[in-house]
Amino acid sequence: MDIVNPYFRAADAAKQLSDAGVRPIIPAFANSNVDIPSLPPELYSLFREDTDTVSFIDVGGDDGAVALGMYAEQIQKVGYEMLYVVSCYRPLTEDPAEAAALMRVIEEASHLKCTGIVNNSSIGADTTEKEIADSIPYAHACEEACGIPLRFTSYYEALLPDLKIPGEPLFPMKNVTKQMF
Repeated sequence: MDIVNPYFRAADAAKQLSDAGVRPIIPAFANSNVDIPSLPPELYSLFREDTDTVSFIDVGGDDGAVALGMYAEQIQKVGYEMLYVVSCYRPLTEDPAEAAALMRVIEEASHLKCTGIVNNSSIGADTTEKEIADSIPYAHACEEACGIPLRFTSYYEALLPDLKIPGEPLFPMKNVTKQMF
């Protein structure tokens, strides 16, 4: 499922997702110049209790959280994990207190509670092991400020194939969507 958004859109990778066995749910406005938080009616299919399907919903920030809030009751009923993605290199969340404040706005708008943090601190193609290592204290400070656990730090495997940070859970990602930088 994807909210229309200029940075990452599942619609850009619909074929790759389908080929990998993932059923993307994409709003009608995807791949257009319309930038509104719209959710397709197909989203209701995720709330069936008679399935063991795992679903991922990426709504991105406070605007998407408002749209997600329409489904809060159904989401709570089937159970969920809501991961809050932070980056020390992102404007408005460079400080853990700012990140915690924004998380509260998202929780209020979505009527759901965040259950874990993902540290996705990156400066794009210029990211080195130093940027990732430098982001770890920030991620732990966010963990403390938000009162929820840090699940992992993500990074692009192609940029840092040998990345190891002792004692830190790391999640290597492959970028299969269109490159924005």
